[in-house]
Amino acid sequence: KDYHFEYTECDSSGSRWRVAIPNSAVDCSGLPDPVRGKECTFSCASGEYLEMKNQVCSKCAEGTYSLGSGIKFDEWDELPAGFSNVATFMDTVVGPSDNRPDGCNNSSWIPRGNYIESNRDDCTVSLIYAVHLKKSGYVFFEYQYVDNNIFFEFFIQNDQCQEMDTTTDKWVKLTDNGEWGSHSVMLKSGTNILYWRTTGILMGSKAVKPVLVKNITIEGVAYTSECFPCKPGTFSNRPGSFNCQVCPRNTYSEKGAKECIRCKEDAQFSEEGSSECTERPPCTTKDYFQIHTPCDEDGKTQIMYKWIEPKICREDLTDAIRLPPSGEKKDCPPCNPGFYNNGSSSCQPCPPGTFSDGTKECRPCPAGTEPALGFEYKWWNVLPGNMKTSCFNVGNSKCDGMNGWEVAGDHIQSGAGGSDNDYLILNLHIPGFKPPTSMTGATGSELGRITFVFETLCSADCVLYFMVDINRKSTNVVESWGGTKEKQAYTHIIFKNATFTFTWAFQRTNQGQDNRRFINDMVKIYSIIATNAVDGVASSCRACALGSEQSGSSCVPCPPGHYIEKETNQCKECPPDTYLSIHQVYGKEACIPCGPGSKSTQDHSVCYSDCFFYHEKENQSLHYDFSNLSSVGSLMNGPSFTSKGTKYFHFFNISLCGHEGKKMALCTNNISDFTVKEMVAGSDDYTNLVGAFVCQSTIIPSESKGFRAALSSQSIILADTFLGVTVETTLQNINIKEDMFPVSPSQIPDVHFFYKSSTTTTSCINGRSTAVKMRCNPTKPGAGVISVPSKCPAGTCDGCAFYFLWESAEACPLCTEHDFHEIEGACKRGFQETLYVWNEPKWCIKGISLPEKKLSTCETVDFWLKVGAGVGAFTAVLLVALTCYFWKKNQKLEYKYSKLVMTTNSKECELPAADSCAIMEGEDNEEEVVYSNKQSLLGKLKSLATKEKEDHFESVQLKSSRSPNI
Repeated sequence: KDYHFEYTECDSSGSRWRVAIPNSAVDCSGLPDPVRGKECTFSCASGEYLEMKNQVCSKCAEGTYSLGSGIKFDEWDELPAGFSNVATFMDTVVGPSDNRPDGCNNSSWIPRGNYIESNRDDCTVSLIYAVHLKKSGYVFFEYQYVDNNIFFEFFIQNDQCQEMDTTTDKWVKLTDNGEWGSHSVMLKSGTNILYWRTTGILMGSKAVKPVLVKNITIEGVAYTSECFPCKPGTFSNRPGSFNCQVCPRNTYSEKGAKECIRCKEDAQFSEEGSSECTERPPCTTKDYFQIHTPCDEDGKTQIMYKWIEPKICREDLTDAIRLPPSGEKKDCPPCNPGFYNNGSSSCQPCPPGTFSDGTKECRPCPAGTEPALGFEYKWWNVLPGNMKTSCFNVGNSKCDGMNGWEVAGDHIQSGAGGSDNDYLILNLHIPGFKPPTSMTGATGSELGRITFVFETLCSADCVLYFMVDINRKSTNVVESWGGTKEKQAYTHIIFKNATFTFTWAFQRTNQGQDNRRFINDMVKIYSIIATNAVDGVASSCRACALGSEQSGSSCVPCPPGHYIEKETNQCKECPPDTYLSIHQVYGKEACIPCGPGSKSTQDHSVCYSDCFFYHEKENQSLHYDFSNLSSVGSLMNGPSFTSKGTKYFHFFNISLCGHEGKKMALCTNNISDFTVKEMVAGSDDYTNLVGAFVCQSTIIPSESKGFRAALSSQSIILADTFLGVTVETTLQNINIKEDMFPVSPSQIPDVHFFYKSSTTTTSCINGRSTAVKMRCNPTKPGAGVISVPSKCPAGTCDGCAFYFLWESAEACPLCTEHDFHEIEGACKRGFQETLYVWNEPKWCIKGISLPEKKLSTCETVDFWLKVGAGVGAFTAVLLVALTCYFWKKNQKLEYKYSKLVMTTNSKECELPAADSCAIMEGEDNEEEVVYSNKQSLLGKLKSLATKEKEDHFESVQLKSSRSPNI
């Protein structure tokens, strides 16, 4: 008791020594001498241990077990010896000072008894264990990993902290909700440091489901010198056991038990694998349920009441209730559509080519019609054949074998389960989806849809999950609802023909507990409808196309883009710029017009923009060509920060137009494979890839969490349907608020591209919508710049409507003759130049080219200039002459006036002496002769201008007193 034996390190020859080591706090002498030990690679078989005193393998005693050359950790009441927790926050760049990370000191892996649970925040927490192997071995563990908001990696380092080659498998795969997966990795000899590391990426989302790990087994240790005691709730009743058995129900065991002890009968109970017994409570209404028996020959069903198994309550207590009497008969509900009752106690599916509404016998479809295949479940007397129900508990298997859901006539509801935190699971399996015969030519992306009507009644934190599994590879949560929800419908669209399993999982509470306090919390599903299901049944028939050469009894598939004409039941092609509805191909109304500015593909399967757009504005036609922007545009927006300070970005891809309507924008989750070596557009098997017109991913930079490469996750489709393009700000209930972006400085109108997503969510009941505003900006050539509103840094303010502004010179209209003007030069040497220049600023691209300068003669222009100058000069001379004439005449009038004044001043009645009897009144006297002898200048000008006759002579005033000969 004062000492123990250990082996020394192995030498170069592979040998070692067994030495005696005093126990701690013991001071003793006389220790045994060292002796040669077993070879370094020696180990005992399973169920044995190496007895160090004699160095021989001995069988483990009852109540213990051994793996021989391995160790196992299956008890997690506390962190086992050798394990450690390291919480880190490797982001060196955090948000504003008021948004600093709270720290990760309280983040760790938490032991939960049967398993260990990872942290729920966005810190990085590592569970570390170091082991030294003398030979190669392996590590094996079981886990639950259902939420991709947590990055879960397992990797190994050597004693120099260098990662080993096994890091290629470091990313652990997701598991189905509530199911345990397993992971195994080979180990090399030497020191191996094992890391289970989780990193939560919440980014404002609700709390994630943690990663659970249990049953860690490490093989490859050289020996084990002792056996491990069985954990409570298990036992080992024979020597040499390599594992322990679980105690059955209503028994218990303590640690290291050789057998299980029974609980007090009728007074106590225990679940399977329990470490103690619990007193049975009095029975209440929460401890029983009712079922409906199959219909009998009279069309009656009996209501039966049964205790919930395992029964843990007592009926003999004073305040206990009794089980209600069973056997009350009621009319059976009718069969579900597509089924019929042939007089037996069950409903049978209608044979191929027939239909029934569930109340009548199956009848053949009339000529010219075909059955509309699918499944419609609205009556729940028995569980349909392609559905199953189960119960699953995270920590243990105490509800295994129980029914998770119960049929209840007009609905199916969640059952009792073993405890409130059980997962109650309902599965529907459909082997595939394909359109009916007449629709096989329709190439639309939608193949079918599943719709269910449900409601939840909850008083705690219950959650209903709807999950989809494709080709039995992985189950993904499509949507979830928490708390009480009113009766509502939800639709999920199917885009590929594959094997589908739809799962509804209901959990009353996420808190760990073993009682049934919330047994009345439940979910009810009233109906489930799956259209175009392979191997489905028909509740009705639909018109189909007929072969032209046949009599009308056989349906033929219409070519792509053709509808069935009502009058002749023949296939007819849809009009241009329309697409064919995948739900209805009967009648011309099945061809749905494309939105403004869009056109349809040749097969009329989808509408898209060919990158050309025309707009009339003020008698001016604006032509746009977005071809150079048809390649996928990208926007990395951020950074943003979580509550802990984790930096992340929103990454958007936009496929604007062109490509015959093909959705070129791809977003991927690279959590499990950084190289994304399987990423192939259109691959049905690559589930982490989404293709759309607009998609979004969340990018966590490498420096944010210490990963070697940036992580991309949470890829979602923002737009998978093109609606149209217009200069208006509204289209089909999609509105672009004018204050989202700054006003354009030009007079060129912005062009808006509108898209929508066909997938609905609880927060976006009408799906998501996207609007891309194209703005002409000559200063940003090439691809330009994509931005989001400043008030909505994530591109959306409500999570449903997304807005983008794309500025580029390529968004300007094509140039026309209205975008330039001419400038005329001076006439030089008989020639004149005319130049053409663009209007400034220039708000157009491409289109017509600027005309070359024009050279023209200018002779005709010089002649008329000369004529104009001559006329102007003559007019000026005439005006001067007229001015002189009237001035001269004014001088004569002044002279006469002065003579008249002088006359009036002479003697009264005195007349001047007559010089000559020939002077008449009004004639001038002799002093005036000097003015009459010469012609005035004005008179000469008038003479020249009027060209008088040759016999015209000048009138000369003669003085009669001096001319006797008159």
